[in-house]
Amino acid sequence: MSLNMNFIKELKEIVGVENVALDEPMKNHTSFKVGGPADALVYPTNYDMVKRTISLCKDSNVNYFILGNGSNLLVKDGGIRGVVIKFCKLNKITVESNKIIAESGAKLNDVSTAALNSSLAGFEFACGIPGSIGGATTMNAGAYDGEMSKVLYSALVIDNEGEIRSLSKEELELSYRMSAILKHGYIVLQVTLELANGDRDKIKARIDELTQRRCEKQPLEYASAGSTFKRPEGYFASKLIQDAELKGFHVGDAEVSEKHSGFLINKGGASAKDVLELISLVKAKVYEKFGVELHTEVRIIGEDN
Repeated sequence: MSLNMNFIKELKEIVGVENVALDEPMKNHTSFKVGGPADALVYPTNYDMVKRTISLCKDSNVNYFILGNGSNLLVKDGGIRGVVIKFCKLNKITVESNKIIAESGAKLNDVSTAALNSSLAGFEFACGIPGSIGGATTMNAGAYDGEMSKVLYSALVIDNEGEIRSLSKEELELSYRMSAILKHGYIVLQVTLELANGDRDKIKARIDELTQRRCEKQPLEYASAGSTFKRPEGYFASKLIQDAELKGFHVGDAEVSEKHSGFLINKGGASAKDVLELISLVKAKVYEKFGVELHTEVRIIGEDN
């Protein structure tokens, strides 16, 4: 624990004692189920708490990290020094005509359900992505020919001066797994999606189809962070890994999935070190065989043991 007691006292005054967890194991907050403890994990319940927590961290020279659903994250075994701000309690979803306004911590699955219930089409691609709307916006997440850039209307963010501002779709500068939010280190508070009016039965059929495809092709029974690597230009990462004969290759309990080679999975007892070693070996083998450099899509943070 690198935080002093005065800092922790102020933190508890801002978000409430019940919304602060100290020395919290990050393996309990990531879909990979690995990661050492965060000095402090806080759960703000409104935007003012977020602003004040960040301001306190900056004034106290304490590092902070924003956490959505932890689905695209690998935390190292030494954990995270400083404060992790988890947005799971900021998850309100509102539908207004053909727009959906969702707080950053809202799960993509829940937003997808809200769209279905209002017969709004265009968000079906996100129905099985195990992330939050804030994280998906930050990295312009996508699947099955759908992408956040196709449905985003605007986003409410905290900028580097600590001010809350609205960014239009153009100002978000969305490209493949990139955005102005990621580029400038902004924090997403709320997202507005613009969808099309559609037929509920057709939307439901598309969701069911994509859900079935995911179940058939992805190793959903194991902990993972989804697709581990970005798509190299002109290639598919999973095909390169498969052609390098790496399916089933493992380091400890970290393994290249037999079902989908683009997924590195935790068979139950993997450490972050195991996963990182496996990532390095996969990258080296693919480069050695095809001369193609793989880059991780999963975000890696924290300290080694």
